[in-house]
Amino acid sequence: ISYQQNPKTYTIVKQLLAEGNAGELQKYFGSRMEFGTAGLRAAMGAGISHMNDLTIIQTTQGFCRYLEKNFSDLKKRGVVIGFDARAHLSSGGSSKRFARLAANTFISQGVPVYLFSDIIPTPFVPYTVTHLKLCAGIMVTASHNPKQDNGYKVYWENGAQIISPHDKGISQAIEENQEPWPQAWDDKQIDSSPLLHDPYAMVNKEYFKDIQKQCFYRNINKETNLKFVHTSVHGVGHKFVQLAFKAFDLSPPFAVPEQKDPDPDFPTVKYPNPEEGKGVLTLSFALAEKDGARIILANDPDADRLAVAEKQESGEWKVFSGNELGALLGWWIFTCWKNNSRDTRAIKDVYMLSSTVSSKILRAIALKEGFHFEETLTGFKWMGNRAKQLMDQGKAVLFAFEEAIGYMCCPAVLDKDGVSAAVITAEMASFLATRNLSLSQQLKAVYDEYGFHITKASYFICHDPKVIQQLFDNLRNFDGKNTYPKSCGRFKVSGIRDLTTGYDSSQPDQKAILPTSKSSQMITFTFANGGVATMRTSGTEPKIKYYSELCAPPGNSDVEQLKKELDELVNALEKHFFQPEKNKLQRKTE
Repeated sequence: ISYQQNPKTYTIVKQLLAEGNAGELQKYFGSRMEFGTAGLRAAMGAGISHMNDLTIIQTTQGFCRYLEKNFSDLKKRGVVIGFDARAHLSSGGSSKRFARLAANTFISQGVPVYLFSDIIPTPFVPYTVTHLKLCAGIMVTASHNPKQDNGYKVYWENGAQIISPHDKGISQAIEENQEPWPQAWDDKQIDSSPLLHDPYAMVNKEYFKDIQKQCFYRNINKETNLKFVHTSVHGVGHKFVQLAFKAFDLSPPFAVPEQKDPDPDFPTVKYPNPEEGKGVLTLSFALAEKDGARIILANDPDADRLAVAEKQESGEWKVFSGNELGALLGWWIFTCWKNNSRDTRAIKDVYMLSSTVSSKILRAIALKEGFHFEETLTGFKWMGNRAKQLMDQGKAVLFAFEEAIGYMCCPAVLDKDGVSAAVITAEMASFLATRNLSLSQQLKAVYDEYGFHITKASYFICHDPKVIQQLFDNLRNFDGKNTYPKSCGRFKVSGIRDLTTGYDSSQPDQKAILPTSKSSQMITFTFANGGVATMRTSGTEPKIKYYSELCAPPGNSDVEQLKKELDELVNALEKHFFQPEKNKLQRKTE
């Protein structure tokens, strides 16, 4: 209370104290938000377990001290800060307010700050870090989380999200810098500070110039009759996707009017997450039918992800999974590189990446075409950091993706970027239309050439960490202590990799090659029928997720049989490994 100067959260806590409401106070002050590699993600509200003015000041003070320790030239280079359109009336919190308080913290210590003057897509922050050679970046966003949430996402000087041990170092520094510094609350002072810069105009020019390097068919774009619908789902994406289409000489997409302007209440959707599929796209389907558009492009609210739907000849709409769009974009970006590369020997320096829970379709393409494929741990923090390492060695990283509809199509941004992905998808669709091919037909052609990769992913919601821990403990002690399952229903288990404990049955020393983390659960089962299934916890939501895939060699065209086999495997996985009834897990569809 002595630290907090936001009248709304101050009053909430004062009132709870007056009432002696220990239960509610425990909820607000029981534990501090954990600062992880994804930064912070929590509901806005009072107390140290929520995102509010005070916790933002404390977090930024810790981050500032940590950067001072790591960069002797911090006061010369500075940091960039961006924000989305989220706001929370009852606690007075908003992304813009949090961004200004964070900027004020750095400026009070003599650190230059590049603070965007208006809302931006998340990828603009890593782009600015790289482009201006800054020490770090902060994006205030909760991406596609429910409306009450907000987040604080951190990038390092290499333009990628932070990985360990930075999260632990920053966390420690936050603990050591709890008391607000003398000018912490006076954010008005930054407006007249010579240390405050606005990168908005410069980045809006340079970013669109840079993504044009991925534009290969400008003449087709100018002439195409293909129509697109775009939705930004009440987020920041509208203006920037319109500009991206202009940069590629494409006619602007039709914008869903009810969803094009930023609205922190997300009034037309239950969850502002295009990953949830058709429910989020209802208004897009209606507009596409009205305007005769065949393709829908949907960004999540901070425009770093992209969902795509296409109208089929049957009149039905097909929403592509993240893995399917990853297959299409991987094929397209490699094909464009091949057609435009003057030196075919350069293929030995070409790389594509995807996360370990994503489809292995890129591996199949790489094997046949002769470039390199690498898998990383889940999340773009790993792909961004690995891409930077490879680029520093003179390699070309053409593309990286994860099944959660995240795509890195342009080396200027070392993170997922829904703006460049949207316009590159539009160019690909326009090119295919000149060959009388739809996206769906081309996807089938990719699978015919490189082998069918059938995937299925979903999740269960569980709010009790003890139940989650018990579920994974049971899998590690399935038939007695330290024994994993040998089968799952009728499916025989042929291999196990546990990235929580570091065990991998396929390695000679039984030690996993990928980095391990005791703080998150993740087990991958390989089955005798060629199926692979991974179960893992989410870092930002109360979910236990699973991902499964069956791969067939090229020439095996019995897709229906493959789908049936995968459905049966998933059913067995849910029944025997998740045990939803026993563990009281809530299914995605509920």
